[in-house]
Amino acid sequence: MSQGDIVGRVVEYVCKEIAEDAEAVTVEVIDDGDDRVVAEVHAAKPDMGRLIGRRGRVARAIRTVASVAAEEEGLNAQVEFLD
Repeated sequence: MSQGDIVGRVVEYVCKEIAEDAEAVTVEVIDDGDDRVVAEVHAAKPDMGRLIGRRGRVARAIRTVASVAAEEEGLNAQVEFLD
């Protein structure tokens, strides 16, 4: 199991459940050093609005879930939404 594996799986699961085109959702976890990982979320353009939500509320919730998952691994997590 690599560093940030739990974070990647949790973020991917949540994003695929929210998105209409779940097949287009990919999450790449990058080791940023110093016990920190970055989960880069890629999705179809129409789904980006769904993943970010009004005033960023959905994105904030996804980031919170990612932080909790990261704590399980003793890490800090950051989630970026890229199109």
